[in-house]
Amino acid sequence: MAMDARDIEAMIKAALPDATVEIKDLAGDGDHYAATVTSSAFVGKSRVQQHQMVYAALKGNMGGVLHALALTTSVPQN
Repeated sequence: MAMDARDIEAMIKAALPDATVEIKDLAGDGDHYAATVTSSAFVGKSRVQQHQMVYAALKGNMGGVLHALALTTSVPQN
C-alpha cells in the first residue's frame, strides 16, 4: 500500500511545525518520493541528525508503506 504525499507532509509538519516541506512523487506510484524540508529545528544539527529528525517524524513508515524517500534538508536562510 502506497503512502500519500499529503500524509508525509502532515507527519513532518506535526513534528517540525515551522517546516517548509516540498514533496515530489518521483515515479507516480506513491512509493518513491523526494522531499525537501527546511526547518529552524535543524540549526546546529549535522545533516545526519537532520535526516534522523525527519525519519522520526515518519513514525516507522520508512521501509514499509513508504518505500523510498530522497531527502534534502536545510535551515532557513536569513
